[in-house]
Amino acid sequence: MSADLKKYIRSVKDFPVQGIMFRDITTLLIDPKALKIALSELMDFIDGLKIDKVIGIESRGFIFGAMMAEKLGVGFAPIRKPGKLPAEKVKETYRLEYGTDSIEIHKDAVNPGDKVLLHDDLLATGGTAKAAANLIEKLGGEIVLISFLIELTFLKGREKLGDYNIKSLISYDSE
Repeated sequence: MSADLKKYIRSVKDFPVQGIMFRDITTLLIDPKALKIALSELMDFIDGLKIDKVIGIESRGFIFGAMMAEKLGVGFAPIRKPGKLPAEKVKETYRLEYGTDSIEIHKDAVNPGDKVLLHDDLLATGGTAKAAANLIEKLGGEIVLISFLIELTFLKGREKLGDYNIKSLISYDSE
C-alpha cells in the first residue's frame, strides 16, 4: 500500500449522493510522476505471476488495466455495463444495497485456461468485482490476481471476494 500516493487522491464529499465520500483518481492521473509510480507499484504485484490476459472493469479499471496489459505484452479486454459491447457476450447480474445491476463481457474475450489479471480502480463492497470474476470463470479463465488502485477496507469487499489473490495500492480505513 502506497501512503505516498494517497496525497494524489481527491476526496469529494457527498458525491455522487449525500453521505458518500468519493475518492477521485483523476488528480493522480494528471500528475505524470504519480501516474508512473502507481503503474510501477501495480506492476510489482504481478512479479512472478503468469498472466495471459488483463481484464478491466468499466470504466476507470480500463486505465491502468490497459497500461498493465501493454507492459506485460498481453491482451486487454473490458467488462462493461449492459448495451455497450457489440458482439456476442455473457452477462452477470449482482445485488446492490437496493436493487440489482449487471455487467457483460464478450464471449471471445477469455479463452479456457487463460491466466487472468482482473483490475478495477476501487474495491468497495466487492459486488462488481465478484460479478466480474464470475464472468471470467464462466468463460473458463483462471483469475490469478485481482488488483485495485484503492480499497475502502471498512466496507469489507474482500470478504465477498473470498480466497482470490487480492492486492490494493491505497487503502482507506474510514470515509
